[in-house]
Amino acid sequence: MIHVRLPDGASRALAPASTAADLAAAISPSLAKRTVAALVDGKITDLSAALPDGAAVELVTRDDPRALELIRHDLAHVLAEAVQTLWPETRTAIGPAIEHGFYYDFDRDTPFTPEDLPVIEKKMREIVAARRPFAREAWRRAEVRAHFETAGETYKLGLLDAIPAGEPVTIYRQGDWLDLCRGPHMRSTADAGTAFKLTHVAGAYWRGDAKNRMLSRIYGVAFADKPALESHLTMMAEAEKRDHRRLGREMDLFHFEEVAPGSVFWHPRGWRLFQTLIGYMRTRQEDAGYVEVNSPDIMERTLWETSGHWQNYRANMFLAKTEDERDYALKPMNCPGHMLIYGQGTKSYRDLPLKLAEFGKVHRYEPSGALHGLLRVRSFTQNDAHIYCTPEQLAEECLKVNDLVLSIYRDFGFEDVSIKLSTRPENRIGSDESWDRSEEALRTALDTAGHAYTIFEGEGAFYGPKLEYVLRDAIGRDWQCGTLQVDFNLPERFGTTYVAPSCDKLPPVMLHRALFGSLERFTGILIEHHAGHLPLWLGPVQAVVATVTGAADDWARDVARALRSNGLRVETDLRNEKIGYKVREHALKKVPVQIALGAREAEDRTVTIRRHGAEDTRTLAIEDAVDSLVREAQHPCADKT
Repeated sequence: MIHVRLPDGASRALAPASTAADLAAAISPSLAKRTVAALVDGKITDLSAALPDGAAVELVTRDDPRALELIRHDLAHVLAEAVQTLWPETRTAIGPAIEHGFYYDFDRDTPFTPEDLPVIEKKMREIVAARRPFAREAWRRAEVRAHFETAGETYKLGLLDAIPAGEPVTIYRQGDWLDLCRGPHMRSTADAGTAFKLTHVAGAYWRGDAKNRMLSRIYGVAFADKPALESHLTMMAEAEKRDHRRLGREMDLFHFEEVAPGSVFWHPRGWRLFQTLIGYMRTRQEDAGYVEVNSPDIMERTLWETSGHWQNYRANMFLAKTEDERDYALKPMNCPGHMLIYGQGTKSYRDLPLKLAEFGKVHRYEPSGALHGLLRVRSFTQNDAHIYCTPEQLAEECLKVNDLVLSIYRDFGFEDVSIKLSTRPENRIGSDESWDRSEEALRTALDTAGHAYTIFEGEGAFYGPKLEYVLRDAIGRDWQCGTLQVDFNLPERFGTTYVAPSCDKLPPVMLHRALFGSLERFTGILIEHHAGHLPLWLGPVQAVVATVTGAADDWARDVARALRSNGLRVETDLRNEKIGYKVREHALKKVPVQIALGAREAEDRTVTIRRHGAEDTRTLAIEDAVDSLVREAQHPCADKT
């Protein structure tokens, strides 16, 4: 007999070679019907795997949140079978479960189109209804190679070659169709369920390398039940309406060009919005004791070797070699430059904390397939800062950063913010003592502020633990934005010191702090959160003064002048067009306030105001209109000074 331990601490005796399916059946027939996988010594496995003696076993039912990844993985296999059933000449590459669903990459002479998706989805539902059992089979490497060579599955051969020697090679079969896969899977295709939908087709280079062949990637979403699927599809439809790339065109904010992939061409209105964000952040930082600096965009290799980027990050850097054979790199981060600025002159403990902030343009090579509007770019403005402090000041400075970042997000309408604390990874530098102090400082900051947080064991950077701030937007999507990282190591690499009260020269503690994350990405998130309807203080154009008749042109100029003199961003529209046409055009650009002026307004010295999205209008005296709009457009920082 073998014995396994259950979650409640009880022990269960089973016959040798018993499986998790046998365990479920021994406990309860109804449990056996609902169980789709097992957690064996903390690792998710098939029900058919033999249980080792003494194992801790937890049975996983289909409605367990941990089964969702299995549902999505099973559906990726079902998708691949459906495609090869419909188009047998298609070759398969990879098909993982991802957030919200799954995808599979295919090589086909004629790329798939959206019109193919309903046909594929119908075939997938037939495969699910057929209840084909998933069977795990261990093959010899030579058998696997022979099979896929005969089938012409060149991508599977590449995946086979990537499996380390000595590691078992497993095949998962569902009926007559099979795939190279490490698993695990549920009992049969029926467990995958029907709460799925294929959403779109995209191109994807094999292994993410633009030098390789472009494949067709079919995406799908999947959930445990239909209500969850419908809720997600509703959210996707709303997200499409809010897509910042579409709104960016409609609002005339920015565009992208193939000549500069992953870099933004800001239009006047977009640049005004961008500068408004910088102005807001500059004010908040100055009030919090930061000093602004600027470091070069391109620096020599030796700097990046000292920082460790050349050894660990070079694949993501844009490099250059000059005629005198010197290697340079466009900066992917601001921190090495800040180390050099700190290093100018002797610093005393009385000078700390020193908070260096920069709106620095950084450049990182992202695969072309990963680029996504403002949300994933290669060139962006990082509003980070580096705080140099003593160990005694560490906890207090962490608390100040935490309070600042949450206050900033509230100003932009983000009230739902979750915090992740990522702790020491296995591969790390520095002493356990420094890691203990770093993690304790971050915990203390959060506990003192009374904020709930989730610990992600082993997910910190190699040089220090970090906090990640995740914003939830108006339609329930999560966006990771701000970060706070504690670093005892970079100052030591650069030989950076301060003079302690004992007159010893000691390395300071360094905090890496980003609030927006990047200006570009935060702008995209902000546009989608507000669906383009930005609050008045953020509007790149806060009001348009439009005339109904040419007789009101002079009055329109006077109104615009009065608004501008009070700090408002105003444009005039004196074109010889009908007012309805003007209203629709400026509404499309999401201008918060439209002021319509006709002969009566010109005679009475009044203005008629229409708010974006509203049908009704208000007619006010010019003095009352200016006073009202100026108060509404007040910078949020004014409440904090």
